[in-house]
Amino acid sequence: MKTILKNATLLPEHGFAGRPVQVVIENKRIAAITESPLDETGADVVDCGGNLLIPAFYNAHCHAAMTLFRGYGEDLPLHRWLNEKIFPAEELLTRKSVYVATKWAIAEMLRRGIASFSDMYMFEDAVADAVLETGIKANLARSLVSFDPTVDPKTDSRLAEAIALAKEYHMAADGALKIDFSLHAEYTNLPHYCAYVGRYAKEHGLLMQLHLSETEEEHEACIKRHGKTPSAFFADLGVFDAPTSAAHCVWLSEEDIAILAEKGVTAVHNPVSNLKLGSGVMQLRKLLDAGVNVALGTDGVASNNRLDVLREMQTAAILHKGISRDPACLVASELLPLATENGARAQGREDCGRLAIGARADLTLIDRHSIHNLPTYDDHAMLAYSAESADVRMTMVDGRILYRNGEYTSIDEERLRRESQEVFAHYFE
Repeated sequence: MKTILKNATLLPEHGFAGRPVQVVIENKRIAAITESPLDETGADVVDCGGNLLIPAFYNAHCHAAMTLFRGYGEDLPLHRWLNEKIFPAEELLTRKSVYVATKWAIAEMLRRGIASFSDMYMFEDAVADAVLETGIKANLARSLVSFDPTVDPKTDSRLAEAIALAKEYHMAADGALKIDFSLHAEYTNLPHYCAYVGRYAKEHGLLMQLHLSETEEEHEACIKRHGKTPSAFFADLGVFDAPTSAAHCVWLSEEDIAILAEKGVTAVHNPVSNLKLGSGVMQLRKLLDAGVNVALGTDGVASNNRLDVLREMQTAAILHKGISRDPACLVASELLPLATENGARAQGREDCGRLAIGARADLTLIDRHSIHNLPTYDDHAMLAYSAESADVRMTMVDGRILYRNGEYTSIDEERLRRESQEVFAHYFE
């Protein structure tokens, strides 16, 4: 099936100087980009109406099923929020509640131009089913914790779940679904367990997800426990020898930044969650200057309230200017790769995240004609400072349109609303 996206505006680096182009999609990939008229016979033709066609967004860190906890446990610092609210609530989770809450999250992400997400949670087989049913992409990881010094990783039930998940789902749907490994954090794991899991991931070619130096308390407590920072802790245990995405990275030292750069670790910036929990602000400019791959994530909606990568990008765009008191510390054209290509790279998807011939067709269409976007002198600036997620007119994943103009093609929205409301209403009974 061939799809033609006609009358699209592309960003200036594509070389068309704002003139309308046609983008041809075949076999899940971008086959052509041209100004010339095309034979539309037999093709599915979408008139983009002069709107801005860009790579779709990648959510490089979230806990999708936490849509169940949106608005629950508000206005608390991270460790109180976790121990007093979230951890007890998660004890009540079921496979069904995770499945429905994940589909609700996927609907939200597709509506906001997100083609793929990295998830770290539990009941990940239910998350995998939701991903495969809806057509979105995802890297899923069963979150691992270890508190008992006598635990043998070889017989640990959580690790067994992670291994079984990888055997059943890794690279399903032509690679749209990937399975990663995940150590929740340093403060929720023991050294021998981390070393074993890191070694297993490397030997089996699996990526790693973890939380890293999210709060000052976490960072300093690790130094007291182990005489080293969380970054050094994981590096010394060999965890970073597997390609790793480290969420948050707020309280990094200069030495930590050097470790991430040397090991090729992706630092996932979650500015809204970090601000809302009062955790602090990543040193984004320093990480970029050190050559660290930085991607964007939302975290879960319990600590953010929205699964909106565009909002993360725009928050980052202005936050670091204010912190540094330098309006040029980040320029608009630097920001989109954090939300697209860098996230795809973090997920091990080297042929994704770009609008280029041969790349996988993960695309989103942004309305350039909204009142708040006009006049548009600079499309990068429009994305970084004025656009809203409500401006998303289409989300395409692997060449398949999953959301367009308020309607889903792979989700029965009304049925999902009924199922979700039933789960939400009865969860805490």
